[in-house]
Amino acid sequence: MKFPYILFLSLGLFLNGNSQDLKPQLPSLCKQYQEFFLIGAAVSPQVLKSADSTLVIDQYNSLVCENQMKPMWIQPQENVFMFKNADYVVAFAKRHNMKLRGHTLVWHNQTPGWFFKDGDKPASKELLAERMHKHIQTLVSRYKDDVYCWDVVNEAVSEEKDEYLRTSSPWYKIMGEDFIELAFRYAHEANPKAKLFYNDYNAWQPEKRDKIIRLVKSLKDKGVQVDGIGMQGHWKIGSPTKEQIETAIDMFSALGVTVQITELDVSVYQSDKDKEVKMTPELEQQQADYYQMCFDVFREKKDKVSSVTFWGAADNHTWLDNFPVRGRKNYPLLFDTKLQPKKAFNQIIKIEASPKPLPKEGA
Repeated sequence: MKFPYILFLSLGLFLNGNSQDLKPQLPSLCKQYQEFFLIGAAVSPQVLKSADSTLVIDQYNSLVCENQMKPMWIQPQENVFMFKNADYVVAFAKRHNMKLRGHTLVWHNQTPGWFFKDGDKPASKELLAERMHKHIQTLVSRYKDDVYCWDVVNEAVSEEKDEYLRTSSPWYKIMGEDFIELAFRYAHEANPKAKLFYNDYNAWQPEKRDKIIRLVKSLKDKGVQVDGIGMQGHWKIGSPTKEQIETAIDMFSALGVTVQITELDVSVYQSDKDKEVKMTPELEQQQADYYQMCFDVFREKKDKVSSVTFWGAADNHTWLDNFPVRGRKNYPLLFDTKLQPKKAFNQIIKIEASPKPLPKEGA
């Protein structure tokens, strides 16, 4: 009777795939963190149509379009709206019961030039405001039942020491500071139930952090709905520090808004001048320790942090392969180029149980 059983087992393995199918299933990061905050990933239709989709379904419970909801993709020409790619991501999220972030409505980058022109002349403030209103109304209304929050304005604060807002932005050049307030008001008008965010990078740097606080406070003082601040997590091993992350989260939360880590990846390079490296075990361990520190902070601040979104699902698709140095391979995420978990995943998936409360005196 042994031979038929072995033959049956072999046949089963053949029909169901190779021996890799017998590997135990990975623990799910989003399920492990479901009592803390959402775990998200930036994706594209191409990623969701590839083998990566299984990883996305297993590990994340929130999605954001990497590019497909940016103005350049949605309205490349005036009154020509292209929703096919964004619709695909929305449908995928709905099919798998995932939350969906909207990114982004108003940004100085990846916005087509026609927005800011009137024939051969610059557009007037009134014309640009009209175009902004139509763009936001059309996009936000379309996904009213699907997108729970929006990055309304992206990267409007300046990093220049003596400059408050980014004066080089075409939005600012034409509309001044008013463009930010109008964008939030238009988004609220299009979907009063949506949570509205201001989103920016290097938000942990003290000078920029304080400018973001100034901006959000000024909007809220005017009665403008701002529900959250998105801290883009485009960081590198060792920077920002634990104290810098903690301070920024605490100071933003003190404004009465939630904080979301919106674009998390941890570069293995320290500067644009670094030559390409291989992912050695030592480098991978350094990255894992840094990720563990970050997630220790996020868990500690779970009452202030409502979502952590990685800017990509795995190292096989990361924007850092072409920015800031084109063609330099980077390894910034929790899964490697073959979709296998890295040390960082293994370290942050392990959550220490909360200590049991001490018994009351006399109990």
